[in-house]
Amino acid sequence: MKRLLYGFLGLVLSGSVACASGVDTDLSDPLFLQSRSGALVQSGLDYFENGLRFKMAFSYGLTDRFVFGGNVHYQQEFSGPEDGFSSIDLGGIYRMNSPYDDDDNNLIYDVLFGLKFGGSRHVREPDYADSAYYMGLRFGRQYAGVTFAGTVKSTWIFDDQNGMAFIDFVPEVYFRVNEDWRFGGDLTLRKATNPDYNEESLDVKLVCQYGYTQYVWHAGYAFEQRDISAGAQIKVLF
Repeated sequence: MKRLLYGFLGLVLSGSVACASGVDTDLSDPLFLQSRSGALVQSGLDYFENGLRFKMAFSYGLTDRFVFGGNVHYQQEFSGPEDGFSSIDLGGIYRMNSPYDDDDNNLIYDVLFGLKFGGSRHVREPDYADSAYYMGLRFGRQYAGVTFAGTVKSTWIFDDQNGMAFIDFVPEVYFRVNEDWRFGGDLTLRKATNPDYNEESLDVKLVCQYGYTQYVWHAGYAFEQRDISAGAQIKVLF
């Protein structure tokens, strides 16, 4: 059994030539960052216990190390008043170390930052708050067959009645099985100044690559709220 496990890990870490050449176009890799003039468009539909959310996102590579973009969600609740557009999210990612740097450990460090504004006040989930600012750091290492990553992000919500702050820690692993198929998972640990919003959630995803397009299916479970979610996304790189 140990020989099989070590053999699988060795195969994943070494990867194949085809997998290695696909890292730069692997849109679901947790450390993906498009190059200068690269435009990424994402759309998705998510199901959760009480409704549906539709997402549209766009990002553009201003340089090889800086990407700026935005997204918006629309929520339709099956029973209740929490329907409407969420806040518009505008933000960026800045890669602190160039992929061409002579770095012995080859670790990647990205700064995340952004703000949310507008939207329906009926949608009160923290991720869809009206006036929120966030900043974080994601880091990790890419191999030909696997990526290990982690994200630490802090969010501040400025609202007279629902203001609070919370911090997320998200470790993630992502495997490139072959040219066409990938899968991964992440664990989100959230601590908030309002303990009602503390959460631990687990998400897994399956990815099919077709040229510069990816089809993604994902599912998750939030342990505090005991909420199951599932959905699908289409990602296209131009």
